[in-house]
Amino acid sequence: MRALSVLLLLAPLLSAQPQNVNPNDQVLKALDDLEWRLKLGDIAEVDKIAYDSLPPAHVPNRTAPGAGNPMIIRAYTFIPKKLDRTKKQPLLVLAHQGIHGNVASAELGHVMRELIDQGYSVIAPDYRGSSGYGQGFNNEIDYGGREVDDVFQARKWMLETYSFFDPKRVGMIGWSHGGFITLMNILEHPDAYAVAYAGVPVSDLVLRLGYQNDQYRALYSAPYHIGKTVREDIKEYEHRSPITYVSKLQTPLLIHTNTNDEDVNVLEVERLITALKAEGKPFEYKIYQDAPGGHMFNRLDNDLARQSRKEVYQFLAKYLLK
Repeated sequence: MRALSVLLLLAPLLSAQPQNVNPNDQVLKALDDLEWRLKLGDIAEVDKIAYDSLPPAHVPNRTAPGAGNPMIIRAYTFIPKKLDRTKKQPLLVLAHQGIHGNVASAELGHVMRELIDQGYSVIAPDYRGSSGYGQGFNNEIDYGGREVDDVFQARKWMLETYSFFDPKRVGMIGWSHGGFITLMNILEHPDAYAVAYAGVPVSDLVLRLGYQNDQYRALYSAPYHIGKTVREDIKEYEHRSPITYVSKLQTPLLIHTNTNDEDVNVLEVERLITALKAEGKPFEYKIYQDAPGGHMFNRLDNDLARQSRKEVYQFLAKYLLK
């Protein structure tokens, strides 16, 4: 009945959307907004906010009215109900997985509860290119570019909005594409984060596009995306790859990868690890051997996954829960 009520409320909005927008995407997102509150409302103040970020990267007519307007980004915020706001508190920024994914409760609900139970407040943005906001927002993706800025702006919004967060105790966490964005954030803004975790992170686009299939490669060379193949512009792909910037690492970093990962091949993450070692950078990593679940191995609900996440939380706590 609750889901039906939401659908009825959304009907006028959806009928007013442009015809090229898939309304099902937005309905599912609206339902998930409710699901987040149902799952975590007992322990956290759950909100969904909007903030401004950089203008679109792809503007057909830059002299058109509003062409330089900032993009509006939505983000979920989770603040523990028992948090002592009279003291400075740590903050976590979470970057969701999936090139066109979103902050989905089915994938991240149990992780978010674990973080809140430890006393963390979290902001999790649906950066440009995320699903659930129509085809136009989907096509605003700027892989390794302004999507990274969107996530950094989420950090800024929380610090400006809530005075009880300690700017020196901000951490970042993400898996897969979220791990990629985590790496890009800490490498581009080395003084902004106290600690970071990158799980099975995309890290080298040139290598990655080499072992992926033609259908996957076509996503990147689409006109609204990077717009060229790796062969046509290898420098652009290097520019959008974390491995290019390993010399800038200053943030304490933990990396996890898995030898049977069917998405982000272990060789890609091993190359990142080798590059960081070559630069003499202090960091921690663990290569899991054929852990059940492949790419999803430590986001599952089994003993190994929970133990792996415990390792992540212990690492974060050293820098955030002082």
